[in-house]
Amino acid sequence: MRVYVPTTLSMLNTLVKTGEISAVNSTAFALTPALRESYSAGDAEELEYAAMLDAARASLRLLAGELDADPEAHPRRAVIAADLDDVTLRPDLDYAVVRLAGPITMKQVAAVHVDNEAAEDAVRRAAAVIDAADMGDSDAEFTLGDAEDHELAWYAPQELSFLLELM
Repeated sequence: MRVYVPTTLSMLNTLVKTGEISAVNSTAFALTPALRESYSAGDAEELEYAAMLDAARASLRLLAGELDADPEAHPRRAVIAADLDDVTLRPDLDYAVVRLAGPITMKQVAAVHVDNEAAEDAVRRAAAVIDAADMGDSDAEFTLGDAEDHELAWYAPQELSFLLELM
């Protein structure tokens, strides 16, 4: 199953250095039966994109914590797309949520999606208000939308170390 794992740039650095990474709380997102049922239309590619967007929003939550600890951290959302066999569906948490059985190795990574530099200001603002948006604040949700208007760039796994070196 293709899963989308919310990460940050520092977590991607760990993946490059150690060859594996554990998802926070073993949580990822995927095209699940519950996600498919929640949409009235859409092919598999469109629904996988929806799962990736859920992971990108979760990446904002992770990034908010990192930016609190280090305001100089690069404010970019990051999502790992990986192919895994051992996942557990968690429709009780949300339609696209899955629980991973263990760490993800570099061999399982199919692609990495990362914000471009142009998104940094919008992502920084969104990370600062993610909790308020979760609580229904419409202004915060609007700010999230500004960040989510930026498409994540696609990188092959073998490009990841070069991408991180250039930042």
